[in-house]
Amino acid sequence: MIVQALLLSALFFVPSRAVQDAAPIVDERPEVKALFETLAAHTKAKGVEDEQAIGVLDKLIQEFPNSGPKDRVAIVKQFADCFDLKRPKEVTEGVPDDRIFMASAVALGTMGPESVKPLGALIGDKKHRHNMRLQTQLALSLGKTKSAEGVKTLLGLLKHKDPPMQAAGAEALANYFEAPQETRKEIFEELLRTMMDQKTKKDTNTTDPEALERWNIISGPIIASLQKISGQGETDPDLWLRWWNDNKKKDWSAKSG
Repeated sequence: MIVQALLLSALFFVPSRAVQDAAPIVDERPEVKALFETLAAHTKAKGVEDEQAIGVLDKLIQEFPNSGPKDRVAIVKQFADCFDLKRPKEVTEGVPDDRIFMASAVALGTMGPESVKPLGALIGDKKHRHNMRLQTQLALSLGKTKSAEGVKTLLGLLKHKDPPMQAAGAEALANYFEAPQETRKEIFEELLRTMMDQKTKKDTNTTDPEALERWNIISGPIIASLQKISGQGETDPDLWLRWWNDNKKKDWSAKSG
């Protein structure tokens, strides 16, 4: 009797995971639209209610993973639109009022691939290009999407005139450690070239403080990303160059010394 009962229960049992997988994702949800309206009301207060606006952004972050494609695109647009807001250039001397911009930049890093194009457009955008803290965060967030579309932009940052942006681009590229081997080798080569070029400038211009300062800013993030991309623990630039010459044509899926 017990066996018969078990057989009967098995016939009528539907796994909960299967039910969840079969359930369609509801798109264009009214609760998401309501959050958009609340956000708009706060952002119109010209910065006075930005803390409340950021609270709404936090709720939208929570909604994003469970949203359908239309809601996802709409949510990303809400974050991207925040960068069009006008805010006082400074809340205190030398400190910009960039609270809502920074919150949006961080959040967009969790919303790939939908957020890749907005992030790429915001890097170097004339409205915000002088805010180095914000620009570096945008670069880091682009890397966190791990989208192949972001690689070209981040590699371009390795040639940026400002060392913090070079460093941010290098740090962001570490996120591609699981990318296809061809992509990882391209990233590795560009990181190595950037490092060795600056090392040469530093070593041949020992009285140039700018060359040393740039080296001090970018070398650490580059070495960390070289380690992540290759799976190797080297720290010496010259040994990295030797490793690359020995391994650039090898299969990196196999262990290499």
